[in-house]
Amino acid sequence: MKTAVDSSILLDVFLPDPEFGERSLAVLRRVYSMGPLAVCDVAWAEASAHFSDLRLLRGAMKAAGVQFEPLTQASAEEAGRLWREYCLERRKPRPRVIGDFLIGAHAFVQADALLTRDRGFYRPYFPKLKIIDPTRT
Repeated sequence: MKTAVDSSILLDVFLPDPEFGERSLAVLRRVYSMGPLAVCDVAWAEASAHFSDLRLLRGAMKAAGVQFEPLTQASAEEAGRLWREYCLERRKPRPRVIGDFLIGAHAFVQADALLTRDRGFYRPYFPKLKIIDPTRT
């Protein structure tokens, strides 16, 4: 089972987050034992913003067992379709949310599951996507 990893989980582990770090690390390890871990370019970029030295980022990603996997054209188009629907449903969409749609579409099209703490956002837009939330395990 290939699992896409959201930046929230990566930052929980790498920073580490005092509230979620240990749980996120435990679930990350468990999911890794079941198959490969992939991080799309958007989540990679979000995580990289917290590293002043990219060698440290790459080392942390390698140590966590995650591989960089850019979005495919199909994933980008699915994110665009869902973003359009989202914008039509709301008067003032949050401008940053396109990144969340890209992460979700990557997981939906290119992986079998998404490891994230942001279950509330992804569930309505990706109802068939298996979501693994370390706060619920």
